[in-house]
Amino acid sequence: MPTFAPGRRPGTRASPRTRTSPGASSESIRAAGGFTRTARGPALRASYPAAARRLRHRLARDDREVLWLYLVTRVGLWGTAYCVRWLFPQQGATRFPLAVLAPWQQWDWWHYQHIAQDGYFPGGGGPWVPGWDNREAFFPGFPLTLRVVHAVVPDWTAAGLLISFVAGAVAVLALARVARHALRNVNAGRRAVLFLLLSPCAVFLAAGYTEALFLALALPAWYAAQRHNWPLAGVLACLATTVRVSGLFLAAALAVHWLTTARPRPQWRALPWLALPALPPLLHSWYLKLHTGDWMAWKRAQERGWHRDFHTPWDALQHTWNAAFGRTQTTGYAVEFQAEILAMFLGLLLTGLLLYRRRWPEAVYIGLSLWALGTSYWYMSIPRATLLWWPLWVMIAAWSGRNPRVTTAYACLAAPLMTVLAVTFMTGHWAG
Repeated sequence: MPTFAPGRRPGTRASPRTRTSPGASSESIRAAGGFTRTARGPALRASYPAAARRLRHRLARDDREVLWLYLVTRVGLWGTAYCVRWLFPQQGATRFPLAVLAPWQQWDWWHYQHIAQDGYFPGGGGPWVPGWDNREAFFPGFPLTLRVVHAVVPDWTAAGLLISFVAGAVAVLALARVARHALRNVNAGRRAVLFLLLSPCAVFLAAGYTEALFLALALPAWYAAQRHNWPLAGVLACLATTVRVSGLFLAAALAVHWLTTARPRPQWRALPWLALPALPPLLHSWYLKLHTGDWMAWKRAQERGWHRDFHTPWDALQHTWNAAFGRTQTTGYAVEFQAEILAMFLGLLLTGLLLYRRRWPEAVYIGLSLWALGTSYWYMSIPRATLLWWPLWVMIAAWSGRNPRVTTAYACLAAPLMTVLAVTFMTGHWAG
């Protein structure tokens, strides 16, 4: 009598992908990626290194799709950098393009490189020296990482780009998990990552800046908090605070999340872990005090270099509005201030929506960020800070799940802006 594959109706044939040979084992089936012929198993096992096979086994299909999006957008940004080298040389009539890594050597990158190379106070220098670069305004997490990577990668700029490349991959994987956990939807993670990678300021995730490294620590911390793993969340948030002061806003959000999810009784053992993020700013301030005599030396540097002294929100708005529309600045700077106002409006709208939906921890995180950025002499770096607002990308992902046209509209509007701002940054006309 004829035999049939288990679970199939008589008269149907097994699919070629599921046909097995008599000696096929479950190991050969898995190694062949779903094909069950034993002849292909050893060949495929030999073609992939053991580490690659383990990585592929651990990464779900959705994670691989996320990494594919990440790699494609990295290629796009590097293609943009290549064009910038040839289209915008330092001398208009030259026949030689800029150096390969020159488009990435802009603005804050030099502060990070100088700190990694020489420390905060080289040769007895400090704020008492004329022309001081106010480098103590920057937290040590990224420069320390840069110094470690530079031991393997000799070029400083290449080392910084490598840090952001690896950290960005970790960040998008974590964002996908956060979105999937929050929305209970498998496809939500890919959409949230797409929106982040096509955001107008996405160039800073690839440059040697702190955004990618911060997200690579902050997003896993938030994901750990979603799963009530408070020790891991506290440690990762502590590391994130070494990179940016925004880590303190993340710590506040974690504390609120702990308070609002402490059922049936608070897990008091989590409190010491949630207090860890306060340690890096204290140590940094103590180190700066030893050299300057001022506990708030990093804040003074922000004030000297970037006018980040305290002003009321309405004063900050007025100063920014005058810079954007009062014809007190050149057109290039004016449009940057217009972008600052637009980003502030977006942040306030996002905070309002989070409060309306009773997403208290996320509202605290965004609200504190806006307060810190919106109480200086004028708005500065708010568009770049949108990269750190993961609730924004999760919320747009939820919206696009209900209306597929959102994805198309976002891509058509954001991608051109991303290209324009990437070129503007790579030519040294915009600091974000």
